[in-house]
Amino acid sequence: MSQPTSEQPISEQAASGKAKAEQALKELGDYVAGKLGGDVLKVEVKLGELMVTVQRPAIIKVLSFLRDDPACSFEQLTDITAVDYPDRAGRFEVVYQLLSYRHNRRLRVKLSTDEDTPVQSCVPVFSAANWFERETWDLFGVFFENHPDLRRILTDYGFEGHPFRKDFPLTGYVEMRYDDDQKRVVYEPVRLPQDFRSFDFLSPWEGMTNVMLPGDEKAANNGGKP
Repeated sequence: MSQPTSEQPISEQAASGKAKAEQALKELGDYVAGKLGGDVLKVEVKLGELMVTVQRPAIIKVLSFLRDDPACSFEQLTDITAVDYPDRAGRFEVVYQLLSYRHNRRLRVKLSTDEDTPVQSCVPVFSAANWFERETWDLFGVFFENHPDLRRILTDYGFEGHPFRKDFPLTGYVEMRYDDDQKRVVYEPVRLPQDFRSFDFLSPWEGMTNVMLPGDEKAANNGGKP
């Protein structure tokens, strides 16, 4: 097989491959939308990735179809997370990342919900969703209905709030430190004011005087001349 003699054929080949890949994703998106009908709100290909926005109540039906349909075969759920848009009525966008080993494709499924409306747990469809949903609940406060064990997973016992929400204070509500007197970790309200402290930024090397470095004795013997 002959090798291209310039960069131009390589560039054209790469562009052609990218166009074909995007076209394949668009065709898959149209196929999914056609099969699921009104359960799909939007299909788009952006930055080489297929994104499907669906109705919240249809998430189990959608994920089951994407897993079981031979043209899709998205057997692996790689992640679930959320994005917080406080100005929206449905402030949380829950995002599901899927992978098809058979077709070497990725797909992103999205839905919207608010603070009070639960999302159906997809653990019956993908067992990997168990900890992903716990993490999303812990950090964003999105409630997953019928989850087998919806507890916090990243924050500590008794933690208040959901730290990835946009309205969560950067300082948090409490601070944790080790108390030497009690010999244990204690929790206290966040206190930002501090007593005045004088910081000494002087390098220990700058405080050293009369230090002879190799070659200094020659300069001294020559009256400071090199």
